[in-house]
Amino acid sequence: MPEKHRRYFLKDKEARILLNKAPEKLRSVWDQVVQGKTGLEVVETDFAEIFLINGRPLLFKAGDNVYPTLIFTEFLTFAPKVVVDMGAVPYVCKGANVMAPGIRRFEGDFRKGDIVYVVDEKHGKALAVGEILHDYQETKNVKQGTVVRNVHFVSDRIWEFIKKS
Repeated sequence: MPEKHRRYFLKDKEARILLNKAPEKLRSVWDQVVQGKTGLEVVETDFAEIFLINGRPLLFKAGDNVYPTLIFTEFLTFAPKVVVDMGAVPYVCKGANVMAPGIRRFEGDFRKGDIVYVVDEKHGKALAVGEILHDYQETKNVKQGTVVRNVHFVSDRIWEFIKKS
């Protein structure tokens, strides 16, 4: 049975409110990506709200938070990254959080709670969008446990919806 969804344009005021809920680093890239007037659409599904910017699914809202999708390549360029070994890839792609032993290195600067992309060490492909659980300096001392909470990953419902669209 196909999933039901509703699609409509947001008003400018609603778009500004949405952007204010986005993390600071995401807002800083916004002007570079948007470049003038945009057509910001919302696709409401039973699992998330997906935001289309000029027809591209670049953001989604889960709970009260706004996150970039894995296809938001402009943000990927600027966002901090957590590089994982190839042994962690299948787990991350199934929704597992990123654990300290699977991390090879960090790229970029971040603070606790920032959005990061999780990429594989071999190809540098984005596997997941997550929320970092430690400040940059703290991560150097973390040897076990969760470092990144996975919020969107290859093969999740948002990813599959985007691929079908």
